[in-house]
Amino acid sequence: MKPATPERDCPLCPRLVDYRLNNRAKEPNWHNAPVPSFGDLSAALLIVGLAPGVKGANRTGRPFTGDYAGQLLYTSLLKYGFATGHYAEHADDGLRLQNCRITNAVRCVPPQNLPTPLEDKACNQFLSAEIAAMTNLKAILTLGTVAHKMSLRALNIKVSTFKFIHGAFHKPSDGLVLANSYHVSRYNTSTRRLNTEMFEAVINQLAVLISAY
Repeated sequence: MKPATPERDCPLCPRLVDYRLNNRAKEPNWHNAPVPSFGDLSAALLIVGLAPGVKGANRTGRPFTGDYAGQLLYTSLLKYGFATGHYAEHADDGLRLQNCRITNAVRCVPPQNLPTPLEDKACNQFLSAEIAAMTNLKAILTLGTVAHKMSLRALNIKVSTFKFIHGAFHKPSDGLVLANSYHVSRYNTSTRRLNTEMFEAVINQLAVLISAY
């Protein structure tokens, strides 16, 4: 059964609704709606980002597609067997995920790329439903602190139970790993908080872990 997802004109967050309508007026050919997850529900790995980028996923309609963040993410997934094809920064580039699914903790683009705590809470029901629907799920990779906290809430685990640490692999339950990485944003890579080697090390470890099941 497919999990509950936000409708195209989801009314839950008034600030995000206003921003969505403004973007539609300015760029009517963009997606400008809640961005659906990418990849099969049967996947063993779920990658959770924060929210769509205004000129990235909000434009193209596919997570991490069309802006800088997708370059490091999809290149790494291709390298370690979680994707096939070629990433060309648009939704019809032919790229396919393998045993991997990608979503955002908040499905609509927020102003300044930062949702509020109330918006996090309103959208968490969709992440919770998605995790519950992934019956083969073995690992969740959270990109950044907010995605980490929202994934814990979606799992009904107290946020204080596991601290976000880049490269950490937590075990919230038997058969499930919660891994952490800094977000693959341009800001993090340009400030050298995250580099290619650091991120690839996390993806490689996840590939080894999942192949061992």
